[in-house]
Amino acid sequence: MRLALRGTAPRWLTPVLLLITVVVTFAITAGPIRAAGAAPGAAYERYVLTPLSSPASFYEVLLAATPLLFTGLAVAIAFRSGYYNIGAEGQFLAGAMGATAVALAWPDLPRGIALPVAFVAGAAGGALWALIPALLRVKLDIDEVVTTLLLNPVALLLLQGMLNGPWRNPVNQFPESQAFSGSYVLPSVIPGARVHLGFVIALALAVLAWLVISRTATGLRMRAVGLAAPAARFSGVSVQRTLLGSALASGAIAGLGGMSQVCGLQGQLTGEISSNFGYTGIVVATLGGLTALGVVLVAVLLADITVGAESAARVLQLPPQMGQVLTAVLLLVTVSLLVFRRYRLVLRPSRPPASTRQPSTPTAEHAGVSP
Repeated sequence: MRLALRGTAPRWLTPVLLLITVVVTFAITAGPIRAAGAAPGAAYERYVLTPLSSPASFYEVLLAATPLLFTGLAVAIAFRSGYYNIGAEGQFLAGAMGATAVALAWPDLPRGIALPVAFVAGAAGGALWALIPALLRVKLDIDEVVTTLLLNPVALLLLQGMLNGPWRNPVNQFPESQAFSGSYVLPSVIPGARVHLGFVIALALAVLAWLVISRTATGLRMRAVGLAAPAARFSGVSVQRTLLGSALASGAIAGLGGMSQVCGLQGQLTGEISSNFGYTGIVVATLGGLTALGVVLVAVLLADITVGAESAARVLQLPPQMGQVLTAVLLLVTVSLLVFRRYRLVLRPSRPPASTRQPSTPTAEHAGVSP
């Protein structure tokens, strides 16, 4: 068998591939779940269905999806332009630190001013953290995969240094900041639930990203550079400007995610502000096909599995990491099967046996004829 490039993929192919992805993922993960002492059917019910069975648990899914929406959109926008931003984790932390800096510096601002200032500080923190690798890429052609990745632990060390230094809580001396004043806390959007304004902002950004990418000249330039930078440059598109703009927009969105997390959920900065949301955002963007709608759906799905993993650990005594195993297998299977959207399997005809081959035409020399 060999892979042959498709002309156009049929419309029914993507839903079929998604269905196969689910079946294969469940089949692969059934073994580890049974080895951990639980029935796969009961585990899948806890992972997928239980979090959606009541309003309270569904609201927790939306809350868990909020940071993934920000980081998934950030990665998708960068990847669409051919800028492979692996630094959403560091930009997320930088945005959280930016919001913390203004919250601690001006605690008495009214909410109508405090929240916009915090949003600007969070976006600026993420964009500034993305600026250095972006300049290295567009000016010196240094691979952004390496530079953005290496800046992630630097951001974490900077955060830990601030929490163990000038931002250490003066009351209990724990490595965490003081609690923010009420002006910097994002309001809840559902009465009685923890879902805050950050979720609504993330959805609005998803709609805005879809409009920009699919309906504007800027989006056309981004897609052109992402598909074929030399051809885009030949057509008059400024590749460097497009890459720089995409990188900064990506960093700003990831930074807004950090601001949303620190002001919407925790109300203070701690060392555990991110549970690898930036890295998970790469999974969200990839599984979502680098589209805004796909990012929203996948973020909710992964949040569903995350909330379900807590239920499965409590009721079925499964390890909490089993949810991460399920997510990782889902990513690998999806990426593998998505190859068939562009390629199809072709059966290469086998070589006939020697006894059935046609004899070759004799040459004049073999026939005994002199030249």
